Formats: sequence, structure tokens, C-alpha cells
Amino acid sequence: MAEQTPQKAQPSRGRPKERIGVVTSNKMQKTVVVTVSRRTAHKEYGKIITQRSKFKAHAEGHDYPKKITLNEGDKVRIAETRPTSKDKRWRVVEVLERAAKV
Repeated sequence: MAEQTPQKAQPSRGRPKERIGVVTSNKMQKTVVVTVSRRTAHKEYGKIITQRSKFKAHAEGHDYPKKITLNEGDKVRIAETRPTSKDKRWRVVEVLERAAKV
């Protein structure tokens, strides 16, 4: 009778990071650029500053094939995911607020 080696339990991956930001570009197919702003205190001087980060997010279910449903100015929630392409590591989870149409 062969002995069975104990199997290690798979570590849980936890929850993916989520951010809320504003769509700044929808010129690509299936991809939007989302700008996320956060307010932090300057390390040395303590002044409150706004830091911005841009993320490319996958938005296939929202704007494909031809009809773009995510517009610039829309407020969206994005979540971290496995790399979809060279620059994309985020996906659009939901649209929180639509931009006012001009």
C-alpha cells in the first residue's frame, strides 16, 4: 500500500483591489482609461495634495461590439484582475454615475 502525501491547502487569493474613478478616454476598443484620484498629506509638510493614477481597464461587456456605452466623465468602479494585455490589469465592474450629456 503506497502512502499518500498530504496535499497542501491552496492559499486563498483574497479579494481583488477595487478603485473608483472617472473615465478619461474611451477611444480604444474594449478598453477605457480610468483616472483615480486620492487625497493624501505631504510627507514632510503635511499639506493635503491630490494624487492621480491612470489605469487601463477592460470594458468588453459595456461597450462592444460597436456601440460605446461608457463615455468620458462616467464614474466607474474597477477591480484588479489578471493581465489582459501589456498594460491592462483592471476591469470595469460597474458604472456608478453617468456623465451629463452635452
